[in-house]
Amino acid sequence: MPDSIDPCDKEEMEPLRFPGRGVEGLEASVRQLIAESEQQARLLDSLSAAPDDSALPYASIAPGFAPGRPGPAAPEPRFILTLDGTAFEAELDALSDWVHDFLLPTYGAEVSTATPWCQQWAEHLEVVGWLHALWMAYQQHTDPEAGPSGPAVWHRDFLTHTMAAIRAPGGPLSACMTSLDRPSHRILPSPHGPAPTPGDEQLAASGVAA
Repeated sequence: MPDSIDPCDKEEMEPLRFPGRGVEGLEASVRQLIAESEQQARLLDSLSAAPDDSALPYASIAPGFAPGRPGPAAPEPRFILTLDGTAFEAELDALSDWVHDFLLPTYGAEVSTATPWCQQWAEHLEVVGWLHALWMAYQQHTDPEAGPSGPAVWHRDFLTHTMAAIRAPGGPLSACMTSLDRPSHRILPSPHGPAPTPGDEQLAASGVAA
């Protein structure tokens, strides 16, 4: 049986050597990678956190609102005859712009005894109610969410009926202008007495005589 080999009898084994910078270099590279990973993790945490609006340049212009972020919900539209005071006046101004800039130039038929009109229509409270309802329906049915048939529905269900009602020979404007050459304005009395004009109720509530 051959004698066992004694490691001491052989030449001393050379230590393992890593190419390049050796163990110290590898440890430094690992430490650098760990540091970079921690830095990236902190960056991701900061990006996922909610932004601080107070630090943004537009915060002083519109608090709580930022470009690209949804702002506060718009108030629900209200029928004009349920408003009063400055809210009524502001809504009437907006309605007048729509009537004079869009409705009359587009759908204002010729003034005649069959289709009377009044240049002071805003003083006829009934007409204000009709036209405001028509305007609200117009905004709803011309919205993209109403679909391609929305405007056709507005014409069929709202425009034709409204204009026929307020411009009928016996309608609320029948005592007003029947010819452009003869402007006229008169509010017909109701069964309860003279019809109120916009602002009368506010004056009555404040105790000021009209």
